[in-house]
Amino acid sequence: MLITFEGIDGAGKSTLAKILANNLEQKNYNVVLTKEPGGTPLGEYIRKILLDQEMDALSEFLLFASDRHTHVKEVIVPALNKGAIVISDRYHDSSVAYQGYGRNLSLEFIEFVHNKVLEGIMPELTILVDIPVNIGFGRLKTKDRIEKLGEDYLEKVRYGYLTLASEEKRFFVVNGTKSIDELSNQILTKVMEMIK
Repeated sequence: MLITFEGIDGAGKSTLAKILANNLEQKNYNVVLTKEPGGTPLGEYIRKILLDQEMDALSEFLLFASDRHTHVKEVIVPALNKGAIVISDRYHDSSVAYQGYGRNLSLEFIEFVHNKVLEGIMPELTILVDIPVNIGFGRLKTKDRIEKLGEDYLEKVRYGYLTLASEEKRFFVVNGTKSIDELSNQILTKVMEMIK
């Protein structure tokens, strides 16, 4: 099973992904926790470029896509083949929201590239941690190149995520303003329902 976490910066998805992984491991499930970008050695290198270098939306997306392809081949598929529950902090929906809705890159082009790089590997469950932009933005202690694009940009990204969630049944939307304990319990309940 592949579970992905999505949300704007500052939503708390990385924390919640780690808590879910720990909760499932305590129940003796084989869990692989990973992230994008940076889930592979190549991904770590790409991550540094993405966060430090100015670039247009197309170059940005193609770097994410390159990382994603390697991530699928080297981490996600091998783990799924061993029967693991894979939890990924971000996956392809991030590019749809950030480069598509946020930076106006063609959604059709993004889908075309993803059809090549994902090798048919789609999440069974995508947890969208939704939070108002001003709250998420306020939680950020430092801001990387993408976050420095500002709140108007993140409003477009959030709109993109909510649009995706309204169109695809695999999404489970949680309110990121709630406490971490409440959210982690809500998420674990949903995941256990799906596993059973």
